[in-house]
Amino acid sequence: MKKPEPATATSSKIRFDDSDDHELSSEDEGEIERELAEVTFEELQRARSDGSEMVYRKHNMEKKGSRANKNRPMEMSSKKPVSRFREVIQVPKKELKKQMKRAKDPEAVKELKDRMTRVDKELKSAATKRTEKDILAEHKKKEREAAKKGKQPYYLKKSELRKQKLIEKYKELKDSGKLEAFIEKKRRKNAAKDHRYMPYRRPAEEGSQ
Repeated sequence: MKKPEPATATSSKIRFDDSDDHELSSEDEGEIERELAEVTFEELQRARSDGSEMVYRKHNMEKKGSRANKNRPMEMSSKKPVSRFREVIQVPKKELKKQMKRAKDPEAVKELKDRMTRVDKELKSAATKRTEKDILAEHKKKEREAAKKGKQPYYLKKSELRKQKLIEKYKELKDSGKLEAFIEKKRRKNAAKDHRYMPYRRPAEEGSQ
């Protein structure tokens, strides 16, 4: 009887399981976002009541960097620094804001706003690509470890990749202290959307009933 050969990584590229491509539409992504937002909001509510939010913030501040003696080099966290791409774009973005304050011509203001929008889109796109790259790199590492142990490789589903990107987005917002503002903004947006689709009843119709 022929012994089964151990699984080995055959390519440096991540292979996706396309069997579930139809499973996650834009509506599904929205549902994942809403679920994550609700859970996180509940956690934040509990944090306010038991004081754990302050502990979390203190822990984050300690991780960012500290030194017992001012003459000693600062101890930095292992977090990745802000990318050079973001630094380069932030400089002209600040300059654009200054120009907008000085501009008097409405056409010039509009052009500057359009340029600001393009810069924001570039930043958002770069952040998304960086997050996806990190997720794929981590998965690739796990695949290699599994192959060494003779296990079958786990093919990352595209729906799982999208979900991981959403989770990373929430983690980033939480670390930067912007999570509550983001969730509140989403709640207002969803409330406005629900109100917009509510059937409108005329006063005359209500009185006739």
